[in-house]
Amino acid sequence: MTAGPALTAPDADEQPPEPLYASAEDWVNGHFLQMYRRPIGGEYRWCPQWWRHAEAITRLTALWQSWEAMRLQPGTGMITWLRDCLDHQLPVLLGRSGPFAQCSPQEHVEPRPAASETPPPGWWDWDPGNEDAL
Repeated sequence: MTAGPALTAPDADEQPPEPLYASAEDWVNGHFLQMYRRPIGGEYRWCPQWWRHAEAITRLTALWQSWEAMRLQPGTGMITWLRDCLDHQLPVLLGRSGPFAQCSPQEHVEPRPAASETPPPGWWDWDPGNEDAL
């Protein structure tokens, strides 16, 4: 059995490779929507105005950035990305209770943030030594 080429640390002057896609939007339109097709409706939701959904932007940007890094990994880079990134994010992103839950391919419905009420004065002032305060 022979050993493969030794992995070496990159030179300090070596520039990281350029991303294949310039932005999350480019990646979504040029790769994600073309590659990971699902029947929309029923179990899967999508909004053509996905960029109006903060959660979707966050998840898709994370998928794009991790895809850019993992595509450069030899051997198992992409299978690791599929398993660790896409397989977890896709059902959350496209699922019935995901960020596109109220949208349809024909209509964007503006997501509403959950409400938060201000706690009464002193609510967060507790003494960890006073068990009666719990």
